Amino acid sequence: MKLNRRTFLGTGVAAATALQAPMVLGAGKPRVVVIGGGAGGATTARYIAKGAKGAVDVTLVEPTRTYYTCFFSNLYLGGFRELSSLAHSYGKLASDYGINVVHDWAIGIDRDARTVSLAGGGMLNYDRLVLSPGIDFVDGAVEGWDVTAQNKMPHAFKAGSQTELLKAQIEAMPEGGVFAMVAPPNPFRCPPGPYERVSMVAHVLKERNPTAKIIIADPKNKFSKMALFQEGWANHYEGMIDWINGDFGGGNVSVDPDAMTVTIDGEETKVDVCNVIPAMKAGRICEMAGITEGNWAPVTGHTMQSRIDENIHVLGDACAQGDMPKSGFSANSQAKVAAMAVLSALTDSKLFPAKFSNTCWSLIDTNDGVKVGATYEATDEKIAKVDGFISQTGEDAELRQATYEESVGWYAGITADIFG
Repeated sequence: MKLNRRTFLGTGVAAATALQAPMVLGAGKPRVVVIGGGAGGATTARYIAKGAKGAVDVTLVEPTRTYYTCFFSNLYLGGFRELSSLAHSYGKLASDYGINVVHDWAIGIDRDARTVSLAGGGMLNYDRLVLSPGIDFVDGAVEGWDVTAQNKMPHAFKAGSQTELLKAQIEAMPEGGVFAMVAPPNPFRCPPGPYERVSMVAHVLKERNPTAKIIIADPKNKFSKMALFQEGWANHYEGMIDWINGDFGGGNVSVDPDAMTVTIDGEETKVDVCNVIPAMKAGRICEMAGITEGNWAPVTGHTMQSRIDENIHVLGDACAQGDMPKSGFSANSQAKVAAMAVLSALTDSKLFPAKFSNTCWSLIDTNDGVKVGATYEATDEKIAKVDGFISQTGEDAELRQATYEESVGWYAGITADIFG
């Protein structure tokens, strides 16, 4: 099925049908606070407010007034999108759904008092708290790099100014220059993302700087859609991309942002652009709330509730839930289950069995789109994969173009579903 806004918004999500006619239990309005205004948080806030019909007070805490989607940001790097097409505001969530949108940083959570402290000095009370803060980076994950070096060696895995910076650096590369990427270990946001990015960088360099080289230092020996990307690189960018995997020292990496060097397994290389994508962890507010185990926040897939605090739901990139990849589609899918669970807990709306879906599209070159996806269901242990699909090597150009066009329709549909 080709996805567009109408078909995406009409897909069979049981959660959407469950959010229609709640009744408040008790006299006072229950209060829900959602922290994080991306694909997970904004969707949850919208579906709770839509389903509650005024019976629940919903507050969305998000520091940025304009949200740039990380998904599709690689297409901006490749010249296939304008940055403005990735930008979304929260105006409709406030005006159309009555959500109290607070542009501030959440800096503390008191789980006993059920309060959220804000950087501006305010405090929010909650009956249920939803955390969808996305990712932060593991300190010391790449020797020689921390966030103070992100202007010299951008990560661009939080979209916006970092993405603009990386694009400018790519376009300013000298003739025959070197672009290096330090790829992250599993698990991380958008498993195909680094490799789509390499494809988009190669697309730009092929047109502007065809003698330039790309080096990928990767701690992994395999990655999402690996056969598809490697086929595409051979077809479109022959001889330009050198992928150094874990067996060949790709995980033994240090960088020097001042000298603009990358050292891979003891061999130092001078580079012109270095995209460092460090190991990732749940957004810091999850650690501050004391609901993480290791780098992520464990949840039950039935309701997306924290396994440490039942009054908190965690979703999107920040949660440890089982088989689903960390993606915008996953976060949006999990958000509907979380919203259904919150409304069931706070009103008399029905709780349906949790079901999830995800698709990740990637663009390798002009009209050469590929995808991978699956459906999932909640078990007591985790969110478990039910079945899946993936593009095949050797597909014809017409099918690849249709896959790319499908992704464009999906983007329009999902951003309307997130931001109203």
